[in-house]
Amino acid sequence: MSVREFRRILLDGNVVDVVRHGDELVAGDGRSVGVGEAVHLSPVVPSKIVCVHLNYSSRVAEMMTKLPPAPTYFHKPVSALNAHDAAVVRPAGCKWLNYEGEIAIVIGRTAKNISPAEAGDYIRGYTIGNDYGLHDFRDTDSGSMLRVKGADTLCPLGPGLVEGWDFHGKQIRTIVNGEVRQDGNTDEMKWDMHYLVADIARTITLQPGDVLMSGTPAISRTVYPGDVVEVEVEGLGTLRNHIVEGSAPIRSDVGAQPTESEEVLSTAQGGDWEFRGIRKPDLSGTH
Repeated sequence: MSVREFRRILLDGNVVDVVRHGDELVAGDGRSVGVGEAVHLSPVVPSKIVCVHLNYSSRVAEMMTKLPPAPTYFHKPVSALNAHDAAVVRPAGCKWLNYEGEIAIVIGRTAKNISPAEAGDYIRGYTIGNDYGLHDFRDTDSGSMLRVKGADTLCPLGPGLVEGWDFHGKQIRTIVNGEVRQDGNTDEMKWDMHYLVADIARTITLQPGDVLMSGTPAISRTVYPGDVVEVEVEGLGTLRNHIVEGSAPIRSDVGAQPTESEEVLSTAQGGDWEFRGIRKPDLSGTH
């Protein structure tokens, strides 16, 4: 299959599917816009977003743990969807927002009870994702990750959906304000794209457009309002977002409140940060 890239953008106020031709995005009616001038939307609108907890060997080593016999997963709600060049909102009163650069699998055909060998036929293509986590809520929800990973704007995807891309041996990097923070390779993955699709499809029907997030390499760290975060994947391009602070604080009259337990701090800053000579971060939101 030849490699082709599709995007969803706002063009003259309308949601339009376009094909990338070099530096131009071309709609089916012939209208075009430069890649740098386009207002991007999420390249797909899934019915569900399924994420694997741990998959990259560097991340497993960093967490000082072992992989389970089979993958474990969590959901991000579709209301968390976001797009290339859009703002990621850290709610007021929260401090521990972390990036996780990932590759997102996009389903192309309804998949149920398929083998890993068959799974490639059910994948339409791939895009870049950033599985942001709000670790202020890590002590709640009994490990479901709903509040940690599910807040509005915490699932940017894009900039495009690439068909015909081979996921083997590809570099993935996360860059914050021009500095490389994550630097991994898909060959680190314990369970590849085909395995993940087949595993989920055993009991959950996957529909066209559904997204599976395939895990992140080591060095997920906290970012702050004003930071620019880019995820680069070889052959898929660059997903870029900037962090802003929300104006409305988390309500205090209902629900679990943000915490700063040892678990929260350790996860957000890489594990035992205060004992390893790592500078304690500026909690004022500036740095």
